[in-house]
Amino acid sequence: MEYTVDHIDQLPQAAKWLLQQAGTKRVFLFQAPMAAGKTTFIKSICNHLGVESTTSSPTFSIVNEYHSAIGPVYHFDFYRLEDEQEAFDLGYEEYFYSGHYCFVEWPEKIPNLIPEDALLVRIDVLDEKTRRIQIF
Repeated sequence: MEYTVDHIDQLPQAAKWLLQQAGTKRVFLFQAPMAAGKTTFIKSICNHLGVESTTSSPTFSIVNEYHSAIGPVYHFDFYRLEDEQEAFDLGYEEYFYSGHYCFVEWPEKIPNLIPEDALLVRIDVLDEKTRRIQIF
């Protein structure tokens, strides 16, 4: 399944579409090149979920926890990880298997730790403003 976004103003609709397609899945893996809009899209998804705090990239903290009416929402950025042990040290299992939403940037850094039922979200850059969002 795919959704094409031609302008950043369409991200709220794309977020709604993604959450509808995901059903009960709670771990989302975002694969895309650097600067493709992963964090911006996750921010839009968090807004749709009613996250009350400001969302930002957890590049240096590795994980950010946001509060919403439906419970905590976790946002990971594994770009800076040197190896999977760092994710173990972070206690990734407590997050991934909590039943709460987990949005993961750079999941390719932790290939052996990904839950089987995770939803892969691939973002392709078609041009300066257009993105194709595919889910697997």
